[in-house]
Amino acid sequence: MLNETVARVTDRIIERSGAGRQAYLARMHGAAEAGPARAHLSCSGQAHAYAGAGADQAALATQSAGNIGIITTYNDMLSAHQPFERFPELIRDAARAAGGTAQVAGGVPAMCDGVTQGTAGMELSLFSRDIIAMAAGVGLSHNTFDSAIYLGVCDKIVPGLVIAAQAFGHLPAVFLPAGPMTSGISNDAKAEVRQRFASGDATREELMASEMAAYHGPGTCTFYGTANTNQMLMEFMGLHLPGASFVNPNTPLRDALTIAGTQRALAISHLGNSYTPVCDVLDEKAYVNGIVGLHATGGSTNLLIHLVAMARAGGIILDWQDFSDLADVTPLLARVYPNGLADVNHFHAAGGLGYMIGQLLSGGLLHDDVKTIAGDGLDRYTQDPKLKDGGVEWVSGPTETLNDKILRPMGDPFQPTGGLKRLSGSLGNAVTKVSAVKPEHRIVEAPARVFHDQEAVKEAYKNGEFTSDVVVVVRFQGPKANGMPELHSLTPVLANLQAKGLKVALVTDGRMSGASGKVLSAIHVCPEALDGGPIARIQDGDMIRVDARDGLLEVTTPGALDRALATADLSGNEYGQGRELFANFRKTVGAADAGASSI
Repeated sequence: MLNETVARVTDRIIERSGAGRQAYLARMHGAAEAGPARAHLSCSGQAHAYAGAGADQAALATQSAGNIGIITTYNDMLSAHQPFERFPELIRDAARAAGGTAQVAGGVPAMCDGVTQGTAGMELSLFSRDIIAMAAGVGLSHNTFDSAIYLGVCDKIVPGLVIAAQAFGHLPAVFLPAGPMTSGISNDAKAEVRQRFASGDATREELMASEMAAYHGPGTCTFYGTANTNQMLMEFMGLHLPGASFVNPNTPLRDALTIAGTQRALAISHLGNSYTPVCDVLDEKAYVNGIVGLHATGGSTNLLIHLVAMARAGGIILDWQDFSDLADVTPLLARVYPNGLADVNHFHAAGGLGYMIGQLLSGGLLHDDVKTIAGDGLDRYTQDPKLKDGGVEWVSGPTETLNDKILRPMGDPFQPTGGLKRLSGSLGNAVTKVSAVKPEHRIVEAPARVFHDQEAVKEAYKNGEFTSDVVVVVRFQGPKANGMPELHSLTPVLANLQAKGLKVALVTDGRMSGASGKVLSAIHVCPEALDGGPIARIQDGDMIRVDARDGLLEVTTPGALDRALATADLSGNEYGQGRELFANFRKTVGAADAGASSI
C-alpha cells in the first residue's frame, strides 16, 4: 500500500501542475503526430542530413527502421566523460545490427565543479546547465530522429540533458551512463589529508599525491556527490536500463548495456512495438520517486535546485516543501561517502539501487505504476543485469543486503528520516544535508561572522580569528550575484574548527558540493542577498540559530532585520574566465527555490 504522505504529496503536485502539465502534454502529443521531418525534407535537405553518415547513408535515404539522435558530452579532460569516446561507434554498430541507424546529433559542453572549485570558472557552473539544455536542443532541432540517446553523467550535465529531453518530449529518451572509476584510496583518507593541508600540517606534495590516488582513471568520482546522485535519479525515474548506473567503464558488461540501450531506443520509438516518449515517462509520479531516492540515499543538495528546474521543463511544479515532507517519511538506507566510508562501488556490490528500490517499493514509498524505458512498472528496477552469450540478461536482484554497514533494509535504517531538510524562518528559506552531520551538531546557535566571499573566510581562518562558536555567513553568492558557485573549498576549514570542539555552522545563499556534509550548512538561502533577502541585513555578532531538527533558520538578535540592506562590490564577478559571456544569465535567472533557471 502506498504511503499516505507519498500519496498526498503526489496528489498536490498533480493538482498544482494541472494546467501547465496538460498544455505541455498537448504540445508533445502534437509533435508526435507530426512525426520527424526526415520524410518531408527536400531531397537537398535529406542529402545534407545524411552526407556524413557513411555506411548508413543509403539506409537513411531509403528506409525508416528508426534513426537515433545521439547527444554526447564527450571530452577527454574529464574522467567521467572520457569513456563516451567509444560510445557512438558502439551505438551505430548496434543500431545497424537491429535494422536502424544512429547519428551524433550534437555535442554539448561538460564542465567539472571539482576542477573549477574555488576559481572564477565555478561561477559559470550552474548556468552551464541551461547552456547544455539549449545546446542539446540545437542538436535535435533538425527533427530527423525517431528517438534520442543522451550520453552524460556529472553535476549540471544530466539535469541539462533532462530539460532538453523534455523539450523534445515526444521522442523516447534513453540515458546511457559511463559508470564510476574503480576505487582508489579511501574517501576518508583523502579528506584527512585535505584537512591537514588546510591546517598547515601537510605539504602540497602530500596533497597532490593523495588527490591523484583518489582520482586515478576514467569514470565518475566514486564518492556520492552530485554526479552519482544524478545516476541514481535516472534509474529511480526510469531513464536508465535497470542496474546500469554503477557498472565500471570499459568493461564487457558496460559495453553490453550500451548495446542493449541502443536496441531499446529503437524498440520504444514510434516505429517500434513499444512507443514510450519521455513525456510519458517523466510524470509527477516519476519525480516523486526521484525525490524519495534522493532522501533514501542521502544524495546531493544540488538536486533540490535541479529537480525543480527539470520538472518545470515538463510542466510539473515542485517546491521545497514537497522535498521536506517526503524526507520526513523516507528512511536513510545507505551510507556512502561523505555519509559513510564506502564509495559507490562498495554500495553497488552491497546490493545497490536494485536492492534499495525493492525495499522502498515494499515499504510503499515508491510508485510502481509508472512507465520506464524498460517497460511498465518500477519493479523491473529490482533486477540486476548479467552477461550472457555476449548480451545482457536481467535476473532477480538481492533481497537481502550484502553489507549492512553500507546498505540497510527498511526495518533497520541508518536513520528514520531522509538526508535532506528544509529550513525556514526570519532569514528566509534554505536547505541542509543532515545525513552526514552527527546528531550533536545539528543545532547551532552562535554569533555571526559575515563575509562576502569564501577567500575572506579562509584568510580569517589562517589569521586565527575563529576562536569561539560561530555561524559563518557567506552572502552575495546567489544566482543573481555571481552564478551561485559551490563553496566546497570551505569544507576543510569548517571541519577543522568543528574538530577543535567549536560549534560551527555555515549560512549562505550559495551552494555546497554534493560531497559536503559533516558541518551543519544552511545553503541556497532565498531570497538571496542581492535580491533583498534578510541575509543582507546580518552583521557580525548577530545571534543566528540553525536548527536541522525543527527546520529553523533565524536571527534572534532584536532589531537585526530593521537595518538597511548591505551592499557589495560585485564588479569583480563581471569579467574573466568567460564571466562576461554570462551577464544576461545573471540578470534573468530565477530564485534557487524555483530552479535557478534562465530559460
